[in-house]
Amino acid sequence: MLSLVRRAAVVFAAGALLSGAAMHGSAQAQDPSTQAETLREAAEAQGKFIGSAIADHRLSDATYNGIASTEFNSVTAENVMKWESIQPSRGSFNFAAGDRLVDFAQANDQQVWGHTLVWHSQLPDWVENGGFDAAELTEITDEHITTVMDHYEGDIAYWDVVNEAFNEDGTFRQSVFQQTIGEEYIANAFRTADAADPNAKLCINDYNIEGANAKSNGMYDLVQGLLADGVPIDCVGFQSHLILDSIPGDIQSNLQRFADLGLEVIVTELDIRITMPADSAELDRQADQFEGVVSACLAVDGCAGVTVWGFGDADSWVPDVFEGQGAACLYDESYQPKPAYDGVLAGLGGTPGGGPGPGPDPVEGCLATYQVTSRWNAGSVVQVGVTVEEAVSGWSVSFSLPAGESVTSHWNTQLTQAGTTVTARNAPYNGSIPAGGTLSFGFQTNSGAVYSAPVVSLNGAVCDAA
Repeated sequence: MLSLVRRAAVVFAAGALLSGAAMHGSAQAQDPSTQAETLREAAEAQGKFIGSAIADHRLSDATYNGIASTEFNSVTAENVMKWESIQPSRGSFNFAAGDRLVDFAQANDQQVWGHTLVWHSQLPDWVENGGFDAAELTEITDEHITTVMDHYEGDIAYWDVVNEAFNEDGTFRQSVFQQTIGEEYIANAFRTADAADPNAKLCINDYNIEGANAKSNGMYDLVQGLLADGVPIDCVGFQSHLILDSIPGDIQSNLQRFADLGLEVIVTELDIRITMPADSAELDRQADQFEGVVSACLAVDGCAGVTVWGFGDADSWVPDVFEGQGAACLYDESYQPKPAYDGVLAGLGGTPGGGPGPGPDPVEGCLATYQVTSRWNAGSVVQVGVTVEEAVSGWSVSFSLPAGESVTSHWNTQLTQAGTTVTARNAPYNGSIPAGGTLSFGFQTNSGAVYSAPVVSLNGAVCDAA
């Protein structure tokens, strides 16, 4: 078991070092003037990690795989390490899918977050309804934790040891573990986990504890008591499944009070859901609110990083659980970055379209095409192309739409709209354009109105019309 002194030293180093994790490049914070082209680079420049939950069945998709491997330096097992997946019947363990995630992370120099060892949900029936007494359920839980952590020893940087232990009023959730063993199941799980892998960071994780409330107070009292009893706990995870325009205003101060206990704090499952359909104004506010949550983490020395719960709306759990809500992630259904991506980048200290430091390169000359490729009563599709005389690294294209014309979807760009002004920035994968090359992107509007092609500017310079 690590001593409390050693654990405290690891915790307080987190603001400057990404300790215990395999990171891309140096684990030390980079020069903030370094140009960051991805979320990963921006996070590493701050000495933090940026992660995503990973859907095992999507890793064979080239687009999904490309984003997951380049934008994030931390990956969380979305489902494949949960009890029902990894030990579906007693004594029968299935590590294949979890091993794929570890292999993926190691191939891309990423840390792995293990999720989750003890949780009331996604339990196999033999545990949930086995009728075990306290002694046998404790033995089963210890065996599960030990076997799983032994298998992944040295490969997992953080574990959610106990997940969602509280009710909304701050009392303990009446799970099979609480009802059968009592509150001591939590301390026992952490001690067992520490014995299995002393080098892994051990966390307790829950939702609706982002602000100060009855539930977060219950969590605070618990972890304070665990620390006082010498229980080896390293971190608290704040899931942060949030709702647009309902973000707690005291996230930073709440994170800080837990960090002041000597614990790491981590935003572990961030998404921000919107009542559908989401319009451009809501997506812009969502971007601002993503930025606010990430900025709150950066403002707390003990906040080690942020993980989003999946990066694409195509894979989000939200529509299946919250009827009529969605658009909760950084990328849309087609894996095109949304304004939310820019929000997270800005929260990490980056500049959309250019990362930390200077913005996109100025241009000497450009030739723009603005073509409505199809039009109908309720919408139109527009394709924009800009040919450059000199090479550019990072681009921002701006133009105006008629009043009442709104962008409803877009591709090959990160696009925002403020009033009639549209700004389209390069996606993470298409920012570099060679001399004589052409950048292109498209979008769909909510109107089939006929209008003249607008003036198009690239990186602040007006382009000639083709």
